[in-house]
Amino acid sequence: MDFFVGGVARGLRLLASLDPEVYGIAWLSLRVSLSAVILAALAAVPLGLLIGQNEFPGKRLLVVVFNTLLALPTVVVGLVIYGLLSHRGPLGGLELLYTPAAMILAQAVLAFPLITALVLAAVTTLDSRVAHTALTLGATRAQAAWAVLAEARFAVLAALAAGFGRVITEVGAAIMVGGNIRHYTRTFTTAIALETSKGDFAQGMALGIFLLVLALAVNLATHHLQMRWR
Repeated sequence: MDFFVGGVARGLRLLASLDPEVYGIAWLSLRVSLSAVILAALAAVPLGLLIGQNEFPGKRLLVVVFNTLLALPTVVVGLVIYGLLSHRGPLGGLELLYTPAAMILAQAVLAFPLITALVLAAVTTLDSRVAHTALTLGATRAQAAWAVLAEARFAVLAALAAGFGRVITEVGAAIMVGGNIRHYTRTFTTAIALETSKGDFAQGMALGIFLLVLALAVNLATHHLQMRWR
């Protein structure tokens, strides 16, 4: 117990002292995860809206597929992206392996099915008269789609927050395609795994506390936006 309490205390001191190593890892983690969520959302939100607002053969199967992909293992994503970006892979010429860009790509793949499924669920449960009314009033299909998103804005924002939570806490894909390179691709989760394996419990605990604080800050920001949009 003393070992645990001492580790927590040392971790808090590291945070309070503005340790450059810890804060550098925090900045990289935030930058990579936010970029991944934005990249995923650019495709996931329109796709979720498209599937949810239209009836077509195979829709139920497609919904099942996206719900199944919610449990997509991070190591599988990491393995696939690694194969694509390795020197013998089809995208090896881009030389993205073991770079932040590779981590962003892997995390975007992880966030994509989650955001899509949540947006789809939100749009499906929305009153179908929203889009119909907008079209009746002379709106274009794009404007009607925007009206639907505006009505589902709380759920869409929650989907983005969930996507962020999914990617910032994953370790498998990040370490496989990023390599855990100090000052370059080392994120919260990969650093925690490394420091704990080295026996530096305080450093690992400091990063863990920082990760929880960052997740709390994102959720508070999401809640604040939801309250402002009421």
